Amino acid sequence: MPAHIAIIMDGNGRWAKKRLLPRVAGHNAGMKALIEIVRHCSDIGVKYLTVYAFSTENWKRTAEEVSGIFGLLVTYVASELEELCRENVRVRVLGDWSKVPEPARSSMEKTIETTAANTGMQFNIALNYGSRAEILRAVDKLLTNRDPAEGPVTEEEFSRYLYTGEENGFVPDPDLIIRTSGEERLSNFLLWQAAYSEFAFTDSLWPDFKPEELDEIILAYRSRERRFGGRKQEADKA
Repeated sequence: MPAHIAIIMDGNGRWAKKRLLPRVAGHNAGMKALIEIVRHCSDIGVKYLTVYAFSTENWKRTAEEVSGIFGLLVTYVASELEELCRENVRVRVLGDWSKVPEPARSSMEKTIETTAANTGMQFNIALNYGSRAEILRAVDKLLTNRDPAEGPVTEEEFSRYLYTGEENGFVPDPDLIIRTSGEERLSNFLLWQAAYSEFAFTDSLWPDFKPEELDEIILAYRSRERRFGGRKQEADKA
């Protein structure tokens, strides 16, 4: 079982377009799919689930669509908080969410506080997240907090300052990254953390992505040989 699954939830707009519906309807259907996937990952023993909810580039979309996305986020948090607590899920946010509209920001703050003591799966929501911005932010923090006389920077030291580092409980790198809708690129998502991740791409649009398909992807993942740059014998020892 992969300890950490990360998902690029793509295809909401195309799902809506196929049905002659507004794009916000696609995001609403995508939110329902997310609820199922979060529940399923918690049930099958995934320790970390990270979803790409809103990127730094998504602000380029229409004001109506952006407003709709954040409105759905508020609705999701309000309706699912009780179940998240019942399932012992801890919620964290990756990204510069200080720029998120106040209602959504307040909802996320409440969710983070309410689930902080939970000890089950950690559900990371990448919100106003961009990996290049994350790396530049980490560099700034490192330069501010480090004496150059200390010598070369290690990967472990640098990783402390990423969104997946100390401030969010040291999230391990994703074992498996899934992207829906047939696209095969990272789109500025977890660039540093994805160095040795396994990838899975599916043609399913995100609202159509079901737990059964996730199980098939996990089964295929478990048949792969992960060597992390070494030979099989060395990977087995690691």
